[in-house]
Amino acid sequence: MKPLLLYICAAVLSASAAQNSDEARIWNEFVTAVKQGEINEQRVHPYLEALKPQIVKLLKTMGESVSWDELRAKPEVFRNGNQIHYLTTLTVGGTKDSYCFTLVTEGGQWYFQHIESIAIRLDKVAAPPVSSFPEIPEQKKAWMREERQTVKQVQLFRFLAKEKGSDFAYAWFKDGAGYALEARTWVPFLPVPRAFVLYLCWEQASLNGNPVTLERLDENEAVVRIEPRYFRLHEQTGIGLAIPEEDYRRLFETIWVDRATAAGWDLHIEYAGRNCVFRFSRKP
Repeated sequence: MKPLLLYICAAVLSASAAQNSDEARIWNEFVTAVKQGEINEQRVHPYLEALKPQIVKLLKTMGESVSWDELRAKPEVFRNGNQIHYLTTLTVGGTKDSYCFTLVTEGGQWYFQHIESIAIRLDKVAAPPVSSFPEIPEQKKAWMREERQTVKQVQLFRFLAKEKGSDFAYAWFKDGAGYALEARTWVPFLPVPRAFVLYLCWEQASLNGNPVTLERLDENEAVVRIEPRYFRLHEQTGIGLAIPEEDYRRLFETIWVDRATAAGWDLHIEYAGRNCVFRFSRKP
């Protein structure tokens, strides 16, 4: 190998080693800062400025509950301009999942930017022509679909509430007649009230991917326990900054009470942690 080429190769390897060392140092500093609760709003440069308080709160919660052996483990590292993406696996709330932490370097200092549990590995797509693309778990795709839908719903609700008033905005989202018609036509083998409850369970479990338990179903009473993704979206995404929890919950209840009414049920909703208990009743 010629001397000039040897020099170039050595320089490239040296630069790469220095960059790897810098990335490892930043990750270790970040992990220590999370563990000690030192990341405040000044250390956060998010994609959207309004997300700062939510990110600080999330990192504080993580610092109190995450497994440090997992967080100290060596992550996969990806550079993209002044961003450094660290992909690692963590157990949060008893569930093991992959997380991508994005930090950004500015003026010789690092700042936290984003945390995400969805990372689509499109960097692994084969060269064109190609018709197959990397997959992600079905539950994550369900989250993405519902987050997109709920963001649009909240945006429309806020616009209508501003232009027409809150009563008009809530009424706009009443779709009970259409939902009851779905149950009537797609489950034609049963009386409408019974078909409605069973369709609700199927739709939430099979179509939307929410855990559902049918606890009781007879002619005059039904009990369904659901863990809807809807409320986790409010907790864990920017949706929580766009609409107060009270209005968000009222929107949820407005939709489901109207659906139940259209199928001949009275509905009372109870909340237990992340679970909702739908109690349906009919007059004998």
